Amino acid sequence: MEEDIEMEVEQEQETLPTSSNSFKRFGLKNSIQTNFGDDYVFQIVPKDDWTSMAVSLSTNTVKLYSSVTGQFTGECKGHSSTINHLCFSAPHILHSCSSDGTVRAWDTRSFQQVSCVSAGPSQEVFSFSFGGLGDTLLAAGCKSQILFWDWRTKKQAACLEECHMDDVTQVHFLPDHQSKLVSASVDGLMCIFNTSGDINDDDHLESVMNVGTSIGKVGFLGEGNQKLWCLTHIETFSVWDWKDGRLDANFEDARSLASNSWRLDPVDYFVDCHYSAEDDHLWLIGGTNAGTMGYFPVKYNGMRGILAPEAVLHGGHTGVVRSVVPVSSTRGGPTQSQGIFGWSGGEDGRLCCWLSDTSSEVNHSWISSTLALKSPKTRKKNRHQPY
Repeated sequence: MEEDIEMEVEQEQETLPTSSNSFKRFGLKNSIQTNFGDDYVFQIVPKDDWTSMAVSLSTNTVKLYSSVTGQFTGECKGHSSTINHLCFSAPHILHSCSSDGTVRAWDTRSFQQVSCVSAGPSQEVFSFSFGGLGDTLLAAGCKSQILFWDWRTKKQAACLEECHMDDVTQVHFLPDHQSKLVSASVDGLMCIFNTSGDINDDDHLESVMNVGTSIGKVGFLGEGNQKLWCLTHIETFSVWDWKDGRLDANFEDARSLASNSWRLDPVDYFVDCHYSAEDDHLWLIGGTNAGTMGYFPVKYNGMRGILAPEAVLHGGHTGVVRSVVPVSSTRGGPTQSQGIFGWSGGEDGRLCCWLSDTSSEVNHSWISSTLALKSPKTRKKNRHQPY
């Protein structure tokens, strides 16, 4: 059971350095310490209806919280190594993959494992995606391989092993093109596959895009999701047209462009990208080692550039941020939704809930009233950094 520890509620006021550019400031509504000690948050994934969110931790555990109140509801235990990716599917089913070589499904009502497939001994699974007819085809990015299973039978359907030479960090079935799969790897390549029929290396590879350096994250944008954004492990950023295999915009100096657009500490890393299909806006989320984050608009058509942040999240984290999820991510950009902007988590072990303060230039912080139990004594001391 999770233990609740009451803490005094504290209100702080601090002024954020400003520039000539106006931006929305977000104050900390709630901060949850997920564990004692040096454990930290890898990823936050909400359900589509935002009634719950799953949080992967460096203890190889997934914890679930209310997205509205931050209340702890339960945890899923079973992985024996780093959890690299989470995804909700059915209303009460959460999927996870791990460096222990498995993809698992959990019932979030009982917090019990209900399904599991294994990539085999000494394998690692860095990413996974469901697609194909009826979303029954499971693709997983592993060590230089892409594995496929029929999720209904849990039987392996195919293995692609000639397209990538290093760890496959990302696999995503394309929205509205559920037979097409994009993969990305440490080898610097992004590949597009057609997964219809019997999948093989020779007949199903449609195109290859060479980014030139190790790829961390990719995502979709543009009309018909025909473009890809790409973040690399050296903090460069690019936008591609996957249909033509064409590079549309390349920002090798993304960090310096973002850093020069505000008066706060230099941007040390990028957490993620968020795209609003409604108004065709793309943001790079940059962070500092001290925990401040900015939403930097990206212009990738015509006059290209990374502009001054439209939103700044400051005063919640004390270390590197690993995951940022706005409530409005499925409907728009960094805007307020029912008073809550969103959640973030990082290497300080905190989950932070952000609230927009539109009435003043001051941030208000509320320290949390909930702490979690200590980690198991068997917790590993070395903290592996996943892709």
